[in-house]
Amino acid sequence: MAQATVTWLKNKQFVGVDSSRHSVVLSAQDEANGIGCKPSEMLLIALASCASVDVVEILAKKRLTLSGLEVAVTGEQDPTPPWTFRRIHLTYRLRGADLTPAAVEQAIRLSEEKYCSVAATLRGVATITWEYHLETPAAEPALAAA
Repeated sequence: MAQATVTWLKNKQFVGVDSSRHSVVLSAQDEANGIGCKPSEMLLIALASCASVDVVEILAKKRLTLSGLEVAVTGEQDPTPPWTFRRIHLTYRLRGADLTPAAVEQAIRLSEEKYCSVAATLRGVATITWEYHLETPAAEPALAAA
């Protein structure tokens, strides 16, 4: 069974600790609480990282060399409480000398449709879409938009 603990630090700041004792700081985003991720954006991070783990593993099983992966994720929320995410879009940027569009598409599709527990949890509440960009291995990683 998955487990995590969230402990209040001060103001609207918290620390979350998972079952492996890894931690993350979370907070509201105002003047008194500028340190930490917004909890709702942690959901986006969870989706992108869950999918990333799957894609890395699937490409490794295909014996394809991945030299870089970045996943940018955006989410559109309802304008009123509880601000439910309705649309989430992932943009994958991958680098690897022997990566092919077919292999990358299959890895992403398997993650999104079969293996990613976060995507499976969100499916039915939010529409999840994705795109990918293959970059040459020598290319510098793209800067994420703020």
